[in-house]
Amino acid sequence: ECAKAFHAAGSKVVLCGRDSGKLKELVQELCAVKNHRKNTHEPHTVVFDLSDTKTVVNAAEEILRALGHVDILINNAGISFRGTIVDTGLDVDKKVMETNYFGPVALTKALLPSMIKRRQGHIVAISSVQGKISIPFRSAYAASKHATQAFFDCLRAEVEQYDIEVTVVSPGYIQTNLSLNAVTADGSRYGVMDKTTAEGQTAAEVAQVVLNAVGQKKKEVLVAGLTPCLAVYLRNLCPRLFFTLMASRAKKEKKVKGS
Repeated sequence: ECAKAFHAAGSKVVLCGRDSGKLKELVQELCAVKNHRKNTHEPHTVVFDLSDTKTVVNAAEEILRALGHVDILINNAGISFRGTIVDTGLDVDKKVMETNYFGPVALTKALLPSMIKRRQGHIVAISSVQGKISIPFRSAYAASKHATQAFFDCLRAEVEQYDIEVTVVSPGYIQTNLSLNAVTADGSRYGVMDKTTAEGQTAAEVAQVVLNAVGQKKKEVLVAGLTPCLAVYLRNLCPRLFFTLMASRAKKEKKVKGS
């Protein structure tokens, strides 16, 4: 959806992902769209696995060779997690961290020197409300998003002197396959569409928020309903109450799963 939004706005789009077939389908879909801006740029595709940092560096070099530079980098890949900490193997924590944190960090670092050289660029990190608060049974995911928030906050401060923008977008629940593809404590696929995910915002709506945030050079955007937003403020203003509520939620969820 981000590709559709930016393509419709006239951007020259580079699509990155693991599945070349799906990327080609998206290219065909974008090229078939007729819009008032008459975008004549055919999207470029680069196939690589974000969790493999070695291929990330090679992919960045391929992008720069093909297009010369990158104006806007949107770090948007992610994998979720469901499980208890006590039952989760460290390899699962590492898997989530590789995709959600080290992958975007590696890609950002690979493209950053060219942005600094040009003194121009905009880096977007699609984080999560869980980069600000943690809820039970999401430990690996929340940890990776907390790390993402911290890294890009640091980056924003360091690159301001080069006129480079950094935006962190923190959505709540979005109607995607994130919960279906989430990993569990033993590394297997969760395979369940959570009710909260099914009832979340559409991906197209969030993509428009991302497009607008780039256009307005916003440093941070919280894209969530009232309850998640209140939880963020509660965590900062009244942490004891927040911790009590999360402990109660953990007991309730464990009881439901055990019944």
